[in-house]
Amino acid sequence: MLTLILGGARSGKSRFARERASGSGHIFHSQVSHGRVCYIATARAGDDTEMQARIARHADRPAEWQTVEAPLRLAEAVEEAAQSSAVVIVDCLTVWLSNLMFENRQAAAAETEAAALAEIDRIAAASRSGGRQVILVSNEVGSATVPESPVARAFRDLQGIVNQHAARYADEVLLVVAGLPVKLK
Repeated sequence: MLTLILGGARSGKSRFARERASGSGHIFHSQVSHGRVCYIATARAGDDTEMQARIARHADRPAEWQTVEAPLRLAEAVEEAAQSSAVVIVDCLTVWLSNLMFENRQAAAAETEAAALAEIDRIAAASRSGGRQVILVSNEVGSATVPESPVARAFRDLQGIVNQHAARYADEVLLVVAGLPVKLK
């Protein structure tokens, strides 16, 4: 089963995904399978102290959960995790896409888009194998102001395309607003 959890910055989407994987806290839990959880983190901290603090805030998960860092090879990480985990959380598609766009900054936009969508295709296939629950967390970036710079507009546009692609595959899509989930699909 594939679930897509969308929301704005600081909307509570990551917390909702963690609560959902642990089977606590919210009403939309009925289809979550319980068992081993793998948390796939996509952020790169580097020497950015602000990003290090953001990563630390997301680390409030049970010690028994496996954590895998996958800033780029996301589909591969999901495929591997789905072999041994009942629930796989990807937090988040937005940071992963930012990493992918930076790595492919010299490539044509169409090539980066094709690579991103191919990763989502593989993740969707992994979610269908063996009854695994894959939870994708992603930012809803299309509701904000139009970015001033061309690179920020390209990112916003590709994030919207990636979210749409994931939503097509998803068995359910939830939007988290002010910590409250709203079922879209």
